[in-house]
Amino acid sequence: MSKQQPSLEVVSKQPFNAGTPLTVLADQKTPAKLTYIRNHFAVPELNIDSWRLHTAGAFDRGRDFTLAEIQTLPTKTLAITLECAGNGRTSMNPQPKGTPWGYGAVSVIEVKGTPLSNVMEQVGLHDHVVEISFKGADWGEVEPGREVSYVRSLPLEVALHPDTMLVWEMNGQPLSPDHGFPLRLHVPGWYGMAAVKWLTEVRALTEPFEGFFQSEHYVYLEEQGTPEAEPVRAMRVRALITSPISGDVLERGTFEIEGLAWSGDGEITQVELSFDQGGSWAIAELHPPTSRYVPTRWTYRWTPESSGSYTLISRASDSSGKIQPMEQRWNQLGYGNNGVQVVEITVS
Repeated sequence: MSKQQPSLEVVSKQPFNAGTPLTVLADQKTPAKLTYIRNHFAVPELNIDSWRLHTAGAFDRGRDFTLAEIQTLPTKTLAITLECAGNGRTSMNPQPKGTPWGYGAVSVIEVKGTPLSNVMEQVGLHDHVVEISFKGADWGEVEPGREVSYVRSLPLEVALHPDTMLVWEMNGQPLSPDHGFPLRLHVPGWYGMAAVKWLTEVRALTEPFEGFFQSEHYVYLEEQGTPEAEPVRAMRVRALITSPISGDVLERGTFEIEGLAWSGDGEITQVELSFDQGGSWAIAELHPPTSRYVPTRWTYRWTPESSGSYTLISRASDSSGKIQPMEQRWNQLGYGNNGVQVVEITVS
């Protein structure tokens, strides 16, 4: 009997949202067909012949760009971790409203494009610009009688960072419609809500942007220890166990536990494992990442003392001094939950 091939784990059908299987995350790169999909509205249908990227606002010489014109600018390829801000929402208690993500709203991909700063040089920024906003072609109803487009902004210093990119390829292939064809934004180190898909407009702003997906959503509300309405930005430090997975039954012996860890605030400095609900911790072996923005792979060789049920917990620390918390971080909208993952297995 042939082994069943992994597939996206559908979370919602309208709009379509689907997660990456944890077993696939063990690979160095997530295949495009298994990269998680996050949509707020229906996927827009765009014609590359008529599509243009419009630049507006406080630019010296705003203009429209074809994709071919953008692709003549200096290119860069980056391997990155892409994680939805709602990853792990179902582990919160009580579970907040929102797309019910488990731990599959994360993927490791390679993107090709041009730094946004190259386009900014083409149009010129006024002296008083403080933010750059990005508008996607997707839009829809967010509450009865209220329709909005997906629009987000970045502080100017983040927008001009050399690794903030306009991307047209993922894993060596043109972007698919689900992943933002023909052009999307990528902001390495930030949660995926910043990676605006189906880009149609880039606007230079002299005042901070306020919009539904900027000031009403993708902010931390009622989270203990976090300033009220603080924007969701950098990915919080997290470790995941990719093997074994919950429900596995293993024969007694020595096993290699595998996983990965990442943080938008710094490099991973330590991953620990506990087999007694956090009473004691063992240090895993870290395998240096191939680039700044991809996860750190880690392993731990474990020999259970006896047969029975076990609870595995992993937690990560990063170079900024942040440590993954034992408790889930509850907030009203279910963002940034990086409480430890719990894996229940049986050793026979």
